Amino acid sequence: MSAMRLRDQRGSAVVDFVLVMVVLVPLVLGIIQVGLVMHVRATLAAAASEGARLAATVDRGPGDGVALTRSQIDAALAGTYAQHVSARPITIDGQPGIAITVRAEVPALGLGGPGVALSVTGRAVEEVP
Repeated sequence: MSAMRLRDQRGSAVVDFVLVMVVLVPLVLGIIQVGLVMHVRATLAAAASEGARLAATVDRGPGDGVALTRSQIDAALAGTYAQHVSARPITIDGQPGIAITVRAEVPALGLGGPGVALSVTGRAVEEVP
């Protein structure tokens, strides 16, 4: 009787493994995707803020801020994320300022496929000469 019971359970470990992996693999891939999106978003926001600060100084202009933002994104991530960078004048609490906006799309797991669209803006109050 015990030999019959052992024979009936053969292959059950494979089935258990497959059932666990069906749940575990998408969960791990989802966590990696969220981490990648958060990293790219934080990097783009930091670069946009630095570019806005440079563009807001007395001796610099919006073009300098856009150039700095693009170079920082290119150095930290990849040039493809720095393709849509724009600067515009804004008002911050009644003071003139500059805003640099970066728009990018993070592909699924960094490989391709449907992506997550991101838009971040860095703002700074302009210096008065």
